[in-house]
Amino acid sequence: MTYVDATHAAARKTGQIKLHGPSAFAGMRKAGELTARCLDELVPLVRPGVPTSEIDDFVRDFAIAHNAIPATLMYRGYRHSTCTSINHVVCHGIPGDRPLKEGDIINVDVTLIVDGWYGDSSRMYAAGAISRRAERLIDVTYEAMMRGIATVKPGATTGDIGHAIQSFVEPQQMSVVRDFCGHGLGRLFHDEPNIIHVGKPGDGVVLRPGMIFTIEPMINLGKPHVKILSDGWTAVTRDRSLSAQFEHSVGVTENGVEIFTLSPGKLDKPPYAAA
Repeated sequence: MTYVDATHAAARKTGQIKLHGPSAFAGMRKAGELTARCLDELVPLVRPGVPTSEIDDFVRDFAIAHNAIPATLMYRGYRHSTCTSINHVVCHGIPGDRPLKEGDIINVDVTLIVDGWYGDSSRMYAAGAISRRAERLIDVTYEAMMRGIATVKPGATTGDIGHAIQSFVEPQQMSVVRDFCGHGLGRLFHDEPNIIHVGKPGDGVVLRPGMIFTIEPMINLGKPHVKILSDGWTAVTRDRSLSAQFEHSVGVTENGVEIFTLSPGKLDKPPYAAA
């Protein structure tokens, strides 16, 4: 894997890792903040009786009102502004008419394009009162993401990130999904490198200042295996166990890491008091 100054790189995925400068970090802060604010404002909407299509409508309207573009809208033929993954859906759940039920947990994944920069983040939400095991799954998933982020600094590796997540999750009798990973980000939705959420210390790509990527572990209460439904998008746990995910967009700084998608309202994980 080679590195390239992002200002001289082609505006496409080339197999090289782009190293971004201060102007890119400023663009990512703006895109990340708007994405996080959108997720904040979803808090009162995610409740029993609300169909996921209404969540999707909100995200689309929020983006338009703030001169942003939902990155998933018509991405590879996908016709929605967000992904809404309920209970045993691991990721890429398609919004629809199904109303949320009391006790559901749902991941809402939002990516907004602001001035050409992609802010990508997802959070878990609880529809009403949820089970203790669902609460624990959400807590472990959030902590796993933050432990992965805490390892990010120049000279660390992508294997360090995966190890921090895996070594925390598996002793909780939960599993880390292998089929999906984090990814490079910036002026492209998906770029190099892939961020695998399992690994060994020192393995993988060496982190350098200017790298921008997502960390987005998907954690299952049961086994890690998933399958894709006939719609070609929705990934579910094979054993029908609950799944959860959190995601942040981050950048490697000279001294550590910057998180671009922190909640302005400090609503980073449930239970959420208010938006």
